[in-house]
Amino acid sequence: MDSLLFLMIPLSAFAALCFAYYFHKQMMKESEGTPQMVKIAAAVRKGAMSYLKQQYKVVAFVFLGLVILFSIMAYGFQVQNHGCLWLF
Repeated sequence: MDSLLFLMIPLSAFAALCFAYYFHKQMMKESEGTPQMVKIAAAVRKGAMSYLKQQYKVVAFVFLGLVILFSIMAYGFQVQNHGCLWLF
């Protein structure tokens, strides 16, 4: 039973990727619509990309701050467990 599940999970994931590829190809074949629809879609795409760029900046700064904070806590205050250093 476990070996069957072990085989079914990757096969199911592969099938899902195949369906996603198929649907993507079908969608790309369709028309973009009227010129006004294309213009609106371009504006929405531009706004979404600027929003994502801003979000990535904020996430990067938070991540960098947490890395610095945890590094100071672990190595600056000697909180790091020295018994597990063989892993590195």
